[in-house]
Amino acid sequence: MNGAWGRVANDLHGEESAEAAYDRAERYVNSLIMGPPSPAPGTPPEEIRERAVARLDRLRAFLAFLGNPQQQYRTIHIAGTSGKGSTTVIASGLLASAGYRTGTHVSPYLQVATEKLQIDGRLVDAYRYAALVESMRRSVEEWVALGNERPNYGEFWVAMTYRYFAEETVDAALIEVGAGGRFDVTNVIEPDVAAITSIGYDHMATLGSTLPEIAWHKAGIIKPGSVAVTTVTEPEALPVIADEAQRQGVRLEHVVEGRGFDSVVARDDRTAFRDLVSGQRFHVRLPGAFQARNAALAIAIAREFHRDELHSGVIQRGLDSARFPGRMEIVQQAPLVLLDGAHNPEKVRSLVEALRTLFPNRRITLVFGALESKNYREMFELIAPLCHRLVATAPRVLAKPPTTAEEIAILAPQGMAVETVPDPLEAVQRALNGTGDDDLVVVTGSLYLVGNVREHWYPRERILTQGTCWPDRAGS
Repeated sequence: MNGAWGRVANDLHGEESAEAAYDRAERYVNSLIMGPPSPAPGTPPEEIRERAVARLDRLRAFLAFLGNPQQQYRTIHIAGTSGKGSTTVIASGLLASAGYRTGTHVSPYLQVATEKLQIDGRLVDAYRYAALVESMRRSVEEWVALGNERPNYGEFWVAMTYRYFAEETVDAALIEVGAGGRFDVTNVIEPDVAAITSIGYDHMATLGSTLPEIAWHKAGIIKPGSVAVTTVTEPEALPVIADEAQRQGVRLEHVVEGRGFDSVVARDDRTAFRDLVSGQRFHVRLPGAFQARNAALAIAIAREFHRDELHSGVIQRGLDSARFPGRMEIVQQAPLVLLDGAHNPEKVRSLVEALRTLFPNRRITLVFGALESKNYREMFELIAPLCHRLVATAPRVLAKPPTTAEEIAILAPQGMAVETVPDPLEAVQRALNGTGDDDLVVVTGSLYLVGNVREHWYPRERILTQGTCWPDRAGS
């Protein structure tokens, strides 16, 4: 498909490069970003909810205008404060291994928007992406000409995703929630399986300040006719999810260590565990003990979707295929460089646990940056005791203001070496220059920051031309 679209693009646009076609499409998509990404602080909850309901109603109407593409395939919806991206990717690999043609939507992307549109693990071709955007642009103009309100960025993206998966005739679409669930812009589907990975404190301006409030939002993806699966263990949150499942007449499967899986062994290149349904040992090529929980949940999702036995060879082959950029990702060996997009305290706690377990004797240089809307102080305080040096920086992303590098730097404890380098790529180069081959550089605090610095190892033009987040660095 990619090669065919490249030939079509050359016929239509002459020698336009993949990067130029992508940039052209992105200029239009980014023009749809309207207003602040979240309601202003102090907005009454009733107003927040009213806005969210109106947005979903508007999107449903637009999807109906497009022919309801989201109804043309089976779906899996995955929510959670942490772990939902990894779970989505692992479950996608499992279903592809079982013979399903899978469409995968993750949010946000790290480097290029095509990461959000994957078929069987391959990113949408840059030329195809440009054609999709142009087709959607024409549909939007027809919609607006009928007197309707123009879709914003999020609505456009979801509609394009669901249309693309219909055009690609996928058997299964795995949809990661952006934030929350009940009022998230993706929540216009009737999933076969609804999965909730965890409940923690994040996006509190819109989701609430308590775990039960946040759990209520996540549980909103559970719909009649689905099966719900979760790894949530928090005693304040789990009853909220169970009540929602009961209200919707849905069976809830609870996957926890000691019941769904056990015997977790974490290494720096994989995580192994025993699946208690089959009694088999499996491993996933993602480091961090918490990935055993994500993998066990993904297996449960795949089993519920498949509605039949999944053989151990199919499961291990699917687990082997699962890779996820920017999550406990090692991109260099000497010095060792680890990228992890931990952007809330729960994720940072998991990162800290993994660092203590996997790299107990390494001196750590921390490259840290965070968005202004995040609880960056608590995040930094959790990881700082492990580190001897800080390079403070600031993620760069459209329409989302960062915490300044200077604001990060003043948090450093006494005795920590500190450098302030606002530009992310310069910051990672500074970190590398001052680090010994046996030391460890950790880049964290924001997925957007990880996307910024990942350019040092995986330039976006190669990702676009090769259709993978791990392109051949020689460009061959």
